[in-house]
Amino acid sequence: MSRGDTEPSELHGGEASAAVSLAPVSRVTFDRRELNRIFGLYGRKVAAGEWRDYAIDFLRDRAVFSVFRRAAEIPVYRIEKSPKLARRQGAYSVISATGLIVRRGHELDPVLRAIDQSLSVVTS
Repeated sequence: MSRGDTEPSELHGGEASAAVSLAPVSRVTFDRRELNRIFGLYGRKVAAGEWRDYAIDFLRDRAVFSVFRRAAEIPVYRIEKSPKLARRQGAYSVISATGLIVRRGHELDPVLRAIDQSLSVVTS
């Protein structure tokens, strides 16, 4: 682990508090609007019986929201936010269980539409 990656369980009493800086490590996160959109999709898929569990990881270079059919499996999809790619291919991407990038883009909503197969009414 590098400086700033100290686990809370590793600090005992005050033995390392002077030697290790506990400055917050910058991590990529989803903001409230992004999480509302992701959880809206997640709720619809849970209600439809397609998804059952999720995991969120906030890493230094990206934030990952993984969805599972069952808790013991690999994620069906990973919704990733990578700010380093914002100017190139777009910060948001949906990645399938096989590692295939389903869609990538600069806006979250169009990227999520790739896996949001909700019913729509067709009028003539």
